[in-house]
Amino acid sequence: MPLSRRSFLLGMTLGLSAPCWTPRLGRAAADAPAPFHPDWDSLRGYAAPAWFRDAKFGIWAHWTAQCVPEQGDWYARNMYLQGEPQYEYHCRTYGHPSQFGFMELDHRWKAEHWDPDALMRLYKAAGAKYFVALANHHDNFDNYDSSHHAWNSVKVGPRKDIVGGWARAAREHGLRFGVSNHSAHAWHWFQTAYGYDGEGPRAGQRYDAARLAKADGRGTWWEGLDPQELYTGPNIVIPDGIRGAAAVRQWHEQHDRPWNENPPPQNPRFVRQWFLRCKELLDKYRPDLLYFDDTGLPLGQAGLDIAAYYYNANRQWHDGRLEAVLNAKGLAPGQVPAMVEDIERGVSDAIRPLPWQTDTCIGDWHYSRRLFEQHGYKSAATVIARLCDIVSKNGNLLLSIPLRGDGTIDADERDVLEQLAAWMKVNGEAIFGTRPWRTFGEGPTKVAAGMFAEDKAGAFTGDDIRYTVKGDVLFAITLGRPSSPQLVLKSLGSAMPGSVERVELLGMQAPLRFKRDTQGLRLELPERLPGAPSVAFRIMGRGLGVAG
Repeated sequence: MPLSRRSFLLGMTLGLSAPCWTPRLGRAAADAPAPFHPDWDSLRGYAAPAWFRDAKFGIWAHWTAQCVPEQGDWYARNMYLQGEPQYEYHCRTYGHPSQFGFMELDHRWKAEHWDPDALMRLYKAAGAKYFVALANHHDNFDNYDSSHHAWNSVKVGPRKDIVGGWARAAREHGLRFGVSNHSAHAWHWFQTAYGYDGEGPRAGQRYDAARLAKADGRGTWWEGLDPQELYTGPNIVIPDGIRGAAAVRQWHEQHDRPWNENPPPQNPRFVRQWFLRCKELLDKYRPDLLYFDDTGLPLGQAGLDIAAYYYNANRQWHDGRLEAVLNAKGLAPGQVPAMVEDIERGVSDAIRPLPWQTDTCIGDWHYSRRLFEQHGYKSAATVIARLCDIVSKNGNLLLSIPLRGDGTIDADERDVLEQLAAWMKVNGEAIFGTRPWRTFGEGPTKVAAGMFAEDKAGAFTGDDIRYTVKGDVLFAITLGRPSSPQLVLKSLGSAMPGSVERVELLGMQAPLRFKRDTQGLRLELPERLPGAPSVAFRIMGRGLGVAG
């Protein structure tokens, strides 16, 4: 397939002697699979690896300096928006953002109590088969040993290779390892740092990004660093003269927040650096999964280039086998076969023919002290029900457990993980290594499909059933505690093909009494239900364990 001119020019601009997506394969050329090229036609030759289809459940540490204030999501942006609660908190706690900008919080992030081994033991016990570390967020700070971006966790703040520490711990505990890259949006998302107050005693006074240059760091903790590299440069700067805090916020909503996947038109350096940073992330840590917080792929041709590079490099790491998972969101139909689509805080309302993933969090993406104090996290029962629903439809669940700035989790988060561990110990057989059945399930609760739709349906009940299959065994899982001593599985009525010979409740050795008629398979339940509130049944017979 001919190389696109734009891709070739990007490779030449980056100073590469060969096209940027071509790895050195370790096998003879005659035996090597055809390389992926940086275009959608070629990427559609992708197939999700078996490890991901078997894993079903991963845990994510969505952790940056934005967790230091413990004020929830998007602190680095909202601290520069007068009238936002995080702006008010910032002024009250640290000072005005013209004098104390987000770069100072990068410096204050120490991760002093971070113990990746201890956390990984909790995650593994909770059932996680893969772990994802946040490599960078829209705040444009690299959580790894980056030679292309000086604002990184080895040189600033923690003085630790965060991604490297996570990678070592995950692999030592037998988990697949992934990274998430959110920095492609930094060039517009972080432009509030160049703004100003719309009212009050400092009205019109520009914030720190607009006034600081590399030379200003002489004699400070950031000597030798360039704040413009962190804040990405003045790409979409609010003009002078806008009055009123609400009017300033409205300007930013209209101009620099839209989810723009295009390269910044006046800042080609940002795209070049993004590519080099991402390529180094892949080369140094060899992740099994790469998550892009993007609609489609980021930054035009650069995103296609890095996707093809990742697939080809991953084949090289695995002697010709493609073990890579690439996540992105909001894919067009023709893009879906090229990667594993991710549905942020949402689900599917049907079995999808290709593997997919939901990513969500038990609270805010960045740590929120308020949610902890109000006991506002998703419960373990909610997480379990959603996991079962997702798995029944050919999906995986990636669950974020927010860390405090010091690298610890709180008591409520630990409790959720321990409850997950107890449930998985009894019922994991019905989740891991399974495939969808002929139907995903039944029940009264309707699911709203799409991103950010996870809370649009009512809570699942014991009458909501989900099915999975492994070999010749069919599993039925309730999404809540059954409401009566008899449970009817309507999808297994006598008119359905196959015979039922034995039914067991996971966590109990004795078989259950059952009766099959035109209304369904009627199960007589014991008084004590191990693994409640969601319970799983192992159903054996002939012609039942046929995947959809």
